[in-house]
Amino acid sequence: MPMKRVLFVCVENSNRSQMAEAFARMHGGDAVEASSAGSAPSGQVNPKAIRFMDEIGYDLRKHASKSLDRIGGEFDAVVTMGCGDKCPWVPARRREDWALPDPKHMDDDSYRAVRDEISARVQRLLAELQ
Repeated sequence: MPMKRVLFVCVENSNRSQMAEAFARMHGGDAVEASSAGSAPSGQVNPKAIRFMDEIGYDLRKHASKSLDRIGGEFDAVVTMGCGDKCPWVPARRREDWALPDPKHMDDDSYRAVRDEISARVQRLLAELQ
């Protein structure tokens, strides 16, 4: 079966899309090429995202906040996360918008809840792409 290409997009590429990329790598292994990008990237991964992914054994320090301009090609799935009109069109066989709140100003328990919801949604998406 060919490798699936998945792209996660939000505005800053510092929280939600970074965690989604990480979960796609964790849950998809070698069967998935996961990327993330932002329509207006902040240039850094949020330290809270790093801390809360550390809790489950994933090091986001190796990720970088990047622009959609650096992403090319066609994807099996593109998932936007609340960037609305600020997310430009990217070629994909499947498109979804996950209306998840941006957790950057949330308390710890709420941040973890968003993280865990992203994990569950990524697992469902990957299962449906098989």
